Amino acid sequence: MRLPPMDELVAGVRAGKRALLARAITLVESTHPDHMTLAQELLRALAAAGGDSDPQAEGGVDSARLTVRVGITGVPGVGKSTFIERLGMDLCEQGHRVAVLAVDPSSSVRGGSILGDKTRMGELSRHPRAYIRPSPTSGSLGGVHRRTRESMRVVEAAGYDVVLVETVGVGQSETAVAGMVDTFVVLMLAGAGDELQGIKKGILEVADVLAINKADGDNALRARQARSRYASALRVVKPADPRWRTRVLTCSGLEGAGLDGVWQTVRDHRAALGSHLQDKRRSQDLAWMWALVDGELLSQVRRAPQTRALSEELAAEVQAGRLPPTLAAWQLLDAFWMEHGS
Repeated sequence: MRLPPMDELVAGVRAGKRALLARAITLVESTHPDHMTLAQELLRALAAAGGDSDPQAEGGVDSARLTVRVGITGVPGVGKSTFIERLGMDLCEQGHRVAVLAVDPSSSVRGGSILGDKTRMGELSRHPRAYIRPSPTSGSLGGVHRRTRESMRVVEAAGYDVVLVETVGVGQSETAVAGMVDTFVVLMLAGAGDELQGIKKGILEVADVLAINKADGDNALRARQARSRYASALRVVKPADPRWRTRVLTCSGLEGAGLDGVWQTVRDHRAALGSHLQDKRRSQDLAWMWALVDGELLSQVRRAPQTRALSEELAAEVQAGRLPPTLAAWQLLDAFWMEHGS
């Protein structure tokens, strides 16, 4: 990957130049050691240039000036792309600049994005006030690309004041996305057994907004009934934040009905958090720091020559039932620390 000089890249991102913005995000997503070093230099330079993405700004940042970070998830077929495109178009027409970080499942053969977000959101991708960036999950836990947080900082530095993070909606992705955004929206379908499945997955514990999508045509009545069931269920669920109780809405991404209500609820949630929004972001950043430490330590253990060779032997022993997993883990760690002089 050929990159322009760092000062040119930083200036291009700050100016919102799409070609340089794309290069910057490619840089922060790269796992090449040299690129990772440059990515940190880029992020520091963007933070030093000021803006909402700088959490260390002197005196803090007024919550009203912070960009709006919204996570959107839901089971396949719930209509996420249609919902996001219609919402994004509405926001652009209201004067916002909208960035969509759409996290795709990775191709098992090539490792690339396979859903084609710009094809799925063709109209939004052509809007001059919108930017869509598909990112492969690269096998990361919960379907969230490990560099999504850094990509978020880059698009914010480029002047996008609304960042929508779409996930594949599988497994632990809900928790992962909830840990990086201000407001977490879960799209649901009526009449598909989601009422019980949602509770089993713990969605009610992490969702700030539940939106019953596809509330149109013959499905409108079922959507209203589902809304009532969710609202009843939420009455016995203790809110994760005492300042906010999860709201349940109906909407139609296809027809655009109810999307203004969803956006107003996002704004209401933001207002309810008030100055605590900054505290929430700082806590998220701290959790992410430790997640990166955990990930890098695991990577080093896997890469170390001695532990790499030993791991194959221990794996065979564990699979054969001759060695407890706990003991195998400690043996790997002992070998790693011995190799690194600790």
